Amino acid sequence: MSKIELEIITLSHSVTQSHSFAVILGEKHGNRRIPIVIGNAEAQAIAISLENIVPTRPLTHDLMRDMLFSFEINIEEIIIHNLVDGIFYSTIICKHNGETYEFDSRTSDAVALSTRFKCPIYTYESILEQAGVSIDATGDEMIEPASSTAVSRAKESDENDYTKYTIAELDKMLAKFIESEEYEKAAAIQKELDSRK
Repeated sequence: MSKIELEIITLSHSVTQSHSFAVILGEKHGNRRIPIVIGNAEAQAIAISLENIVPTRPLTHDLMRDMLFSFEINIEEIIIHNLVDGIFYSTIICKHNGETYEFDSRTSDAVALSTRFKCPIYTYESILEQAGVSIDATGDEMIEPASSTAVSRAKESDENDYTKYTIAELDKMLAKFIESEEYEKAAAIQKELDSRK
């Protein structure tokens, strides 16, 4: 299975969770984007590294980088290899003394470390098909979301704040949740739709 390289496009406030952020990863040679909901601490860690800010005391990811450097362990690449119920799964590939090691990681931590080691981030076509959204040729707003994108975003939400979705998105999510027999989520969406009538 061939890997597709991604790059960090931007950090933004999450549309599905209050007090959370989303890191937008995009194909290096394409127009699809993957929005990944991350916590405030991870967003701060990524932003500080991207802006080349040196904190007065090392943050967790800076400490991990320094420890890995001390033991001559290098992070070679990050692979976002799975998507289950709206949760992305990643692997960190490291090298030490010519040996390769793989570590399971939260995607937010993997991305934060990738900015410190300047290593590439990869994913697979299957992930982009599930969660990728395309942008138009001018680079404006995202268009033609993958069919499961809205559902995946909703499943990532602990608070299930459906007020930020359009009626069209809610209708699609309602159908998907009914189809997958997730009736509690379907009921919450139906309640939001009823409140807008």
